[in-house]
Amino acid sequence: MSGIPSIDDVLQQEQQIRLVDFDFNAAWFIGCQIRERAVKDNLSIAFEVYAFGQTLFLSARPGTGREHLEWIGRKRNTVLRSTHSSLLSELKNKADNISMETLPYIDALQYTDSGGSFPLLLRSGAVIGAVTVSGLDSHVDHAISAWSIRQYITHCKANVV
Repeated sequence: MSGIPSIDDVLQQEQQIRLVDFDFNAAWFIGCQIRERAVKDNLSIAFEVYAFGQTLFLSARPGTGREHLEWIGRKRNTVLRSTHSSLLSELKNKADNISMETLPYIDALQYTDSGGSFPLLLRSGAVIGAVTVSGLDSHVDHAISAWSIRQYITHCKANVV
């Protein structure tokens, strides 16, 4: 897995990884991509594809527990609140020497500045959901989430009629 990206790297990813459209089948495709990779690489992760106000795909691998599902919710909530990846929140807060959990207007049980959730962004920039991974280092969780959306975009380009 690659190293920790910079703030600029993450912002660039968010500009590049944009969807033309998204539906329940897209969520299934993305979730299956993550699951196949997790099985192949024997990763102990839990992951979710969330859009339209609901969980569309949720899976957990051996070695995960309830706390991973709680982390998924907190990371996803951060994306939906900030409209940026949770890793961007982590990197910006570290650069500013602050922690989301210490901010007086943030409920630390609902949000976190830990990477692993990447927004489902339409070309317009609208955020319609998030893909979230929990179980590895936050930048690796982030990389898998972003990778899975790229896989879907590549699939769509290859299957244009």
